[in-house]
Amino acid sequence: MATLYLIPVPLGPVNPDACLPPDTLAVARRLEHFVVERAKTARAHLKAMGHPQPIQALHLEELNEHTPPTAIEALLAPLEAGHDVGLLSEAGCPAVADPGAALVLAAHRARIPVVPLIGPSSILLALMGSGLGGQRFAFHGYLPAREPERSHKIRELEKTARREKATQLFIETPYRSAALLDALAATLAPQTFVSVGADLSLPGQLLRTRSAAAWRGQADAVRDRLVVFGIGV
Repeated sequence: MATLYLIPVPLGPVNPDACLPPDTLAVARRLEHFVVERAKTARAHLKAMGHPQPIQALHLEELNEHTPPTAIEALLAPLEAGHDVGLLSEAGCPAVADPGAALVLAAHRARIPVVPLIGPSSILLALMGSGLGGQRFAFHGYLPAREPERSHKIRELEKTARREKATQLFIETPYRSAALLDALAATLAPQTFVSVGADLSLPGQLLRTRSAAAWRGQADAVRDRLVVFGIGV
């Protein structure tokens, strides 16, 4: 039976050999059918991975935030015809904070085998390096962009972290990351820990855990960077 392979990709412009094991690269190189978040980015990833076929000859279908739920079923067609398919995200692990999860669920419903492959995940790398503890944690995606909703959510997560002794993780876009760090520093109790992870596994990575008070006035450290934030007590 054909298999849906979940293929991680690098988190930035580095040689895939530096962060992907040989077995993951071997699977990516033998597949001809892919479901991807963005075809242009996926072609660049596959080229960097050393795919032996002409990149333009590969079969790529897009699945992103604009894909209607009614179109998911059709993406299973190559699998149902007997072809293995690779699912790629824009960066990191597919189906984690990623629209590819809809295809994975559809594959399970159709009794199609799903095989996740090894590769970098910014969320897990940030958690591993935070020192805030990985026994209990939760990931919340993006926080509200506007006030007062953002500060209300920050206080809510701090209460959860304290009550459940669980690290609270979330991400922010490069153009809002500095504002979010300022909001965390101003809203959280001074002693609450804030972990910041940006460009993880890349040469210029930033990974620091400090008290909220220590982050005041430090927003330039994350400006214009995609960041995984964590809070813990």
